[in-house]
Amino acid sequence: MMSATEHPTKTPDTANGATSPRPRAELLARLLDPEQVIMFDGAMGTMLYARGVFINQCYDELVLRSPDLVREIHAAYAKAGAEVLETNTFGANRAKLTQYGLEGQVSAINTKAAQLAREAAGEHRLVSGAVGPLGVRLEPYGPTSKDEARGLFREQMLALKAGGADCFLLETFTDLEELEQAILAAREVDAGMPVIAQATVGPDLRTAFGASAEDIARVLDRWGVDVIGLNCSVGPQTILEAIERMATVTTRKLSAQPNAGMPRDVGGRSMYMASPEYMATYARHLIQAGAKIVGGCCGTTPDHIKAMVEGVRPLAPRTRVIVERDRSDAMHDEPVGRAPVPLAQRSRFGAKIASGQFVTSVEIVPPRGVDTVKLELDAAALHKAGVDAINVPDGPRAQSRMGAIATSLLIERHGIEAVTHYCCRDRNLLGMLSDLLGASALGLRNMLLITGDPPKMGPYPDATAVFDIDAIGLTNLVSKLNRGLDPGNNPIGEPTRFVVGVGVNPAAIDPAHELKRFHWKVEAGAEYAITQPVFDPAQLEHFLTSIDDVRIPIVAGIWPLVSARNAEFLANEVPGVTVPKEVLDRMRKANDKSKEHALAEGIAIAREALERVRGSVQGVQVSAPFGRIELALEVFG
Repeated sequence: MMSATEHPTKTPDTANGATSPRPRAELLARLLDPEQVIMFDGAMGTMLYARGVFINQCYDELVLRSPDLVREIHAAYAKAGAEVLETNTFGANRAKLTQYGLEGQVSAINTKAAQLAREAAGEHRLVSGAVGPLGVRLEPYGPTSKDEARGLFREQMLALKAGGADCFLLETFTDLEELEQAILAAREVDAGMPVIAQATVGPDLRTAFGASAEDIARVLDRWGVDVIGLNCSVGPQTILEAIERMATVTTRKLSAQPNAGMPRDVGGRSMYMASPEYMATYARHLIQAGAKIVGGCCGTTPDHIKAMVEGVRPLAPRTRVIVERDRSDAMHDEPVGRAPVPLAQRSRFGAKIASGQFVTSVEIVPPRGVDTVKLELDAAALHKAGVDAINVPDGPRAQSRMGAIATSLLIERHGIEAVTHYCCRDRNLLGMLSDLLGASALGLRNMLLITGDPPKMGPYPDATAVFDIDAIGLTNLVSKLNRGLDPGNNPIGEPTRFVVGVGVNPAAIDPAHELKRFHWKVEAGAEYAITQPVFDPAQLEHFLTSIDDVRIPIVAGIWPLVSARNAEFLANEVPGVTVPKEVLDRMRKANDKSKEHALAEGIAIAREALERVRGSVQGVQVSAPFGRIELALEVFG
């Protein structure tokens, strides 16, 4: 395999005849770098159909009949942020073109398609030569020999290369034997051109020929392709599951280009229902699962790609790749940032965590209005009682309350530290960065980074969630700030001194997914974690056992119940909270006696939980139900 600098990417500059290989060479290097994120474009057929091109036409021939239309769609994807544009040649092989009487136009169609994509891409984007299945059966299941198939692929690829393609994208293959012939043809055309090989699977995570996601990865790894991936057929959720499995059996770079959900028949038309926001969410998940090349297939549009670009940018900030250089260029390296300030020096709360001491905190929800008298009295009382910190939720259950940062500053006037919850729901990346820099300058140190509840849960369902990043991306961002770098690796001067906490749910409905996300949070820089309310200590103990390999200090959430209704509400209406049947039964029996008995029973249950977990965790966060801090203090005894 030739390096990116060896690959012939020089293209004459139309203005002066000079060559300008650098941007494409650097992008090719990123394409091949297993850690670099690259965004591909979306569907061509969907866009052509939306512009009134009937499906009984040969879409590939449009590069000759309607070049402006094809070029316009490429340009729209480029404007949306796609870094790689795919040629309109999915079916432009001799076997498929014969169906339209166009078998003599193979070279003309593919060359022109690559030229159109090249015009839209310029020198700052790549062009991938799209190659799909032949549409014929190969031996032993059909009359077409492997040599014939390889020759058909080779004919198409030679024209794509002549037109200016930078790499080959082999996509939507179900027969791995046919895909092998396409790979061999690509190597015959140009052994140095990167090859991205993508199969397609069904809801059962298998190809039509029965190959599993793991089988696909193993086989393509053995055949030595540059990137292994999946596209089409199913929506992002299924693709995500398949990518997760593939990542366990190969170290090669992975790609994912799902459809915008499963198509539905709406008024006689196939419609793809996944929104740009939904695709952006799954783009982040796909990258976290190991797919570093992400794009869209059927049903995706420039709007989908734009949302995906904005969604993944902060999750994996791009760094400039220098393909070849000598030591004299070392002074131009990207900043690596400073060493973070030691945890023990960032805050009193952080010092206790760093030293292994048991920490105590009470959660107080910010006021609904501007009256802060009770808040400040409670803060002073908790400080006097010897509590280490007050946890300040950030718009819990998507309710409008005073901001967590402002509330935390009011609390810290009274000598006690705040643990400021900060969620991704309400702010874009720039807003988050501004908030965090301001919070640091004002002296806030202890942060709990969470994704946030969606607006539909709260009293303002029409409010728009942002979710530029999730809690994992936010943890990455704050960890960088602690090293003196912004998300783009630009120095900010003095590093922030945040104590980086995250949330975790030992009672998650999908424990495997929760465990995976916890691992990612730790990798992103989490230094401690606070659990969702624990009503079943055995569940917490089981979870702690499962994280032995990535253990960070765990602070257990404890919630004193005040009534049977309160217990039922938490069990049924608060996301992420599990209340065992035994606890519900105890609260119902106590409630039957009196409200006082129910309150006493709730305190007793919380105390039991605290005593049970004390030896296994490094602290507790006790909630103050309905703002009653005296109930929280009773739990401490």
